[in-house]
Amino acid sequence: METRKITLTRRIQLLINSGDDQVRHATWETLWQWQHFCFRAANQISTHHFIQDQIKELFYLKDDTKVKLTDVHKDPDGILTTSKTNTTYQFLSKRYKQEIPMAILSSLNKTLVSTYNREKEAYWKGDRSLRNYRRNIPIPIPAGALTKIRPIDQSRNYTFSLYGLHFRTYFGKVLDDKYCMWKKAIDGAYKLCNSSLQLDDSKIYLLAVFQFDKQVDNLNPEVIAEASLSIEIPVVVKINSYQYRIGTKEDFLYRRLAIQEAIRRCQKSSSFNRTKNGKTRMRQKVNSFCDAEKRYVNYKLHVYSKRLIDLCIKHQAATLILVGQHETEDLAKEEKFVMRNWNYSGLRQKIAYKAYKAGINLIVE
Repeated sequence: METRKITLTRRIQLLINSGDDQVRHATWETLWQWQHFCFRAANQISTHHFIQDQIKELFYLKDDTKVKLTDVHKDPDGILTTSKTNTTYQFLSKRYKQEIPMAILSSLNKTLVSTYNREKEAYWKGDRSLRNYRRNIPIPIPAGALTKIRPIDQSRNYTFSLYGLHFRTYFGKVLDDKYCMWKKAIDGAYKLCNSSLQLDDSKIYLLAVFQFDKQVDNLNPEVIAEASLSIEIPVVVKINSYQYRIGTKEDFLYRRLAIQEAIRRCQKSSSFNRTKNGKTRMRQKVNSFCDAEKRYVNYKLHVYSKRLIDLCIKHQAATLILVGQHETEDLAKEEKFVMRNWNYSGLRQKIAYKAYKAGINLIVE
């Protein structure tokens, strides 16, 4: 069996490990401040690196101004006093050193500089615009920032500290792989990599990144699976002489249209609801139905993609080809109904994610 490195992200809910209201309020204030500083720093990092690269393109400057963006100590023509990555770190250190742990900004800086370097060629060509980071940006957490990790007696949950803030995990009663992966990371079987904190209204989530070695099932390189996606039949897959249909139009589309009709009925009647808390109270039922549609679609796409990959593993198919996918997506953009009610990109992303886990080579035509 082939062994390969697998990197997975799991969202784990966190609770503030204190019954004191003042401590809980102070913790929330600190987290909101950290998120605000990360939001500002992220946009400043991308702006600084974009400006540094564009200096060479400003032809209307004097000739002696157009010099290399390198460390002056390593190259006589350089105009920087340090490396490009360290320029923004020093800037952030000067601005936010007393406001937020610098390990957080260092992790943010490395991630964003890496992202910028991957996309800068598209910036230069004008194919895409510079990234704009929002206020709800996750707070990056270095791997070693979680300290004093202790299990809670007679519970599956753990307590830990993060730069003086105390949290405890909440895995709930749902039997999924979050707890197993967390426990293996604590025991040393898995590696807990750089992760992040996500603030979602009144909830805190740890986007934990785990890395581990996984033995991939024996797959036959000569076996190729061909799949096509459509709104009529979500997935049709052909493997050798076998052909399978995954899902039906009635199973997915009609249920989604029923939820949309319920949303429209609630929207019509929302103006007659009591306004205890203004628009929030009036639109409470509408928002709950909107969330129900998102959850339903996400669940169905997970089911379809999992069954597709399970069939590939069953027949030992080492390659999965999505036939005519680009053409199908281009045609779907021209039809508003299909564009609104079918999610090609979401299903394709879930298939790619599960194929990577199983060691299957995915080809999108």
